[in-house]
Amino acid sequence: MNKLKVLFVAYFLGIISLFFYSFTQIDLNLTISKASVIQFLEKQFQYIGFFQRPLSATIFAFILIALFINYLFILYFAKKGILKINKILIMSLSTTVILIFSYNAFSYDLFNYIFYGKIITFYHQNLYLFAPSHFTGDPMLNFMRWTHVSYPYGPGWLILSLPLSVLGFGFFIPTFFLYKTLIGFSYFLSVYLIYKISEKISPQEKLFNTVFFAFNPLVIIECLVSSHNDISMFVFVLLAFYLSLNKKRVLSWVSNLFSISVKFSTAVLLPVFVLIEYLNFKNKKINWSKLINFSVILSLVVIFAEIQRTNFQPWYLIFPLLLSSLNAKKSYILAPAIVASIAAASIYIPYVLLTDYAPNYPQVINSLEMVGLVLFLVSLGLMLIRNKISSSH
Repeated sequence: MNKLKVLFVAYFLGIISLFFYSFTQIDLNLTISKASVIQFLEKQFQYIGFFQRPLSATIFAFILIALFINYLFILYFAKKGILKINKILIMSLSTTVILIFSYNAFSYDLFNYIFYGKIITFYHQNLYLFAPSHFTGDPMLNFMRWTHVSYPYGPGWLILSLPLSVLGFGFFIPTFFLYKTLIGFSYFLSVYLIYKISEKISPQEKLFNTVFFAFNPLVIIECLVSSHNDISMFVFVLLAFYLSLNKKRVLSWVSNLFSISVKFSTAVLLPVFVLIEYLNFKNKKINWSKLINFSVILSLVVIFAEIQRTNFQPWYLIFPLLLSSLNAKKSYILAPAIVASIAAASIYIPYVLLTDYAPNYPQVINSLEMVGLVLFLVSLGLMLIRNKISSSH
């Protein structure tokens, strides 16, 4: 068996392990099937997740370590040109298909997405005026969180998600997997667009850039397991970049504005697109490396603004990681991104060990976040110094 086959086997063992592990986190108030066999299996997984927490945390830590080791090997093989785009896309698509059927282990947000659609399609109410908590007696409220919050997203997410609520015909499980499919498709399309954009702006780095995002364990967990809708916002930013590169400026702006209408965060990139228009108008060459770095900085500003009003969440890093993927081979991008991804994903170890309602959980998480921030800044500083020394020679 050659090295590439070993890598594939090791990678998918990690993905399948993550798939099965996700079911240890099924909320105790949720029954996913009335079938006795499935209920029995569900209880076995829940027993590990909720009543054998040290074992659960150990299993998850090993899965996380395996995924990051595989990730580093994938980056190495991509750098050496051993991995080709067809294999990368097959791996990415296979990962998507497998994890679409996983449980949203580390976040309850998916349930809120489903309920917001239900407010319109079932209750026929204005979701901007009514929060889930208004509909007392609904069985979904038993396994949801943040039920007091009315719809916090823009009309773009409603356009994407409302048809799924209709197609689910009011049944929870079909609707659940329809939402996961939409978000999974957004992830896979993002991977493809990173390749196509890189093909235009840095063709020698297109494979490395693609795997940098596609197989990052934090990205996989947040997009395919927890299924945060952020990736459905970001894919339209990538599409806007791609359309702009292909001189389809009107469509680029339509895609860009639609992205903003999903969840607003990408509005921070408006100066970047204005600058692209200006440079194109002046027939000046665009330094894409600097432009991408500027975009990454703007995305970090969004994270800084977010943590002023609430706690840091690991999925906040998806935005800078997505943009960083277009300039991923730079050491001052690569090393800090890996460090930040490991630190952010590691937050879920105390999450499954303690639960987020344990008395000491906030202190543990704050300590981990501070360590992660210090390691990120140290790695960034070292790589910038290294880059400066290399350029001076």
